[in-house]
Amino acid sequence: MSKYDFVRNNNLIMQARLLKEADMYPYFKEISSNQSDTSIIDGKEVLMFGSNNYLGLNNHPEVKEASIQAIKKYGTSCTGSRFMNGTIDLHHKLENELAEWLGKERTIVFPTGFQVNTGVIPAMVGKNDYILIDELDHASIIDGCRMSMAQRIKYRHNSPMSLEQKLNHISSKKGTKLIVTDGIFSMDGDIARLDKIVEVAKKHDAFTFVDCAHAIGVIGNHGAGTSSHYGVTDEVDLIGGTFSKSLASVGGFVAGSNDIIEYLNHASRTYMFSASLPPSSTASALATLRVIRSDDSHRLRLWDNTLYAIRCMKEIGFDIGMAETPIIPIYVRDSVLTFQIARDILKRGIYVNPVVAPGVKENDALLRFSLTAVHTKEQIDFAIENIAAVLKEHNILKGELCQLR
Repeated sequence: MSKYDFVRNNNLIMQARLLKEADMYPYFKEISSNQSDTSIIDGKEVLMFGSNNYLGLNNHPEVKEASIQAIKKYGTSCTGSRFMNGTIDLHHKLENELAEWLGKERTIVFPTGFQVNTGVIPAMVGKNDYILIDELDHASIIDGCRMSMAQRIKYRHNSPMSLEQKLNHISSKKGTKLIVTDGIFSMDGDIARLDKIVEVAKKHDAFTFVDCAHAIGVIGNHGAGTSSHYGVTDEVDLIGGTFSKSLASVGGFVAGSNDIIEYLNHASRTYMFSASLPPSSTASALATLRVIRSDDSHRLRLWDNTLYAIRCMKEIGFDIGMAETPIIPIYVRDSVLTFQIARDILKRGIYVNPVVAPGVKENDALLRFSLTAVHTKEQIDFAIENIAAVLKEHNILKGELCQLR
């Protein structure tokens, strides 16, 4: 087989072609507007319920102005890695304010959130060590585990009891033990039981690392994340996250003690050998952080919308599992049907994300419905009523549909 045949006959390519031929291909949609409560996709304005713009701050005037001024002062790039010539004063300002907000001694900033996990995990554990991860942890955590060469052990989703059982099996073995969990799980929308996880970690002298990508800005004191939500910040060793969601930018961070962060400064390869976060992205993340810390109204509106949507979906009979955050999974439990339903919902002017294997287990295929602070109740009603109508057309919902409000 030639190298070209290998590409042409690749199973992923063949699946994509079949979806395109059936007018069900949902990926790489062209957006020609900003992303707020609405967006223009393929030339048509639709309600946007598929973004991670939880607080709706990517269009905040102070955030945009900060990014513009940073380009004027520093240019478009730092032209090097943080380890060499790529550190500017804005990086230190952002790191210092993040550390204060998160309740940790020190923070460092990465070019992306993905690089946090692929840089921190291999630095913390190696060949003769152990990583314990929730079975639904994000792909970046899994890749970080692979790169570390440590033994990876999965425990049942959000089960501290399963975690303890796994640790009991390796309690007599030498080597560092690192527990890694999402703070809010990116597809199922539930919150990690971090208070119980740190109790288990203490018993087994294990490090804890929580990835708060979807929790930052959403839960905790002024949105300070999962550790703050449970009041266990001092007991968690590392808090990681991204700027690409509530913080309306791009990039990532990890916060911890002075000693651990100083070590990561010199041991994390994705931090040391990547070009540093551009000035515009650094400035927009810093400006967003300052808005979040000074004005809790965005987070409160987000939660008002979240609780309202969850109640409405439950009343209509949606299968939303254990959803308790602005990420609400609407389970279809069939991949092909999920693509069909997402297509039909988009035709009604609503964008949601279809999520199928390997993003989730095959029987957990779902529509990922995500809320923001800028959605109105009328938009939420319209979306839920139309999603319900499509689900009924595909025999996912039974009975008569009720009118919301």
